Amino acid sequence: MNTVLFDLDGTLLPMDQKLFMDTYFTALAAKMAPYGLEPNTLMKSVWEGTRAMVENDGSVTNSKRFWDSFSGSLGENIRKLEYVFEDFYRNEFTITKRNISTNKFSKECIRVLKEKGYTLVLATNPLFPRIATYHRIEWAGLNSEDFELVTTYENSSFCKPNLNYYKAILETIGKKPEECIMVGNDVKEDMCVTHIGMGTYLLKDCLINSSEEDITAYRQGDFPEFMEFINDLPVLDKITAPNNYIRQEV
Repeated sequence: MNTVLFDLDGTLLPMDQKLFMDTYFTALAAKMAPYGLEPNTLMKSVWEGTRAMVENDGSVTNSKRFWDSFSGSLGENIRKLEYVFEDFYRNEFTITKRNISTNKFSKECIRVLKEKGYTLVLATNPLFPRIATYHRIEWAGLNSEDFELVTTYENSSFCKPNLNYYKAILETIGKKPEECIMVGNDVKEDMCVTHIGMGTYLLKDCLINSSEEDITAYRQGDFPEFMEFINDLPVLDKITAPNNYIRQEV
């Protein structure tokens, strides 16, 4: 194993998902109200766009899939307001930080893994634009440069728990499933990688198990226990574990 994929929300960035989403929608509705968008209609259209991304078949990016759905619900003129949404993510979106806490172990675990020579990927569900994702990376006390790849709705064409999402990551970074481990808090969305032969670590600090699946078979623990796990990992030999992927900004 030479590559670690990390989920973000609830993993490297502790959060109450419901509080986060409630704050997010309240702020977005306030931003768009001056443009005549009624809150309930806006929320319904955003959820429809989100569902369209989750059901994406890989033929277009999640960004295009979202805006095709969004404009289908609200009319083509909504595309003229895309700059307003971008401004929202650049500014008002930061209010959601108040429902988020920083995990003191997040920065340390990334530091240790990098020093040991592991390839790191931020495999956060690509439902948000790059700017919103990078905000959340910063809130976790991390830097986008810590990762060889960060998935966003601009550079992805699948979503969790679609296994094609993970296969696309492997293809992008040039890795095989057996070289990787997925670290996440959502049993359905993160642990599904076992079906393609990838290792897993289930972080239980903000555990999500919506289907009440039996989790006893997964390697698991809280963040201090995960730190023990990575501290025991070997230092990689760069000659035998090369990384041929060249990081590119999206």
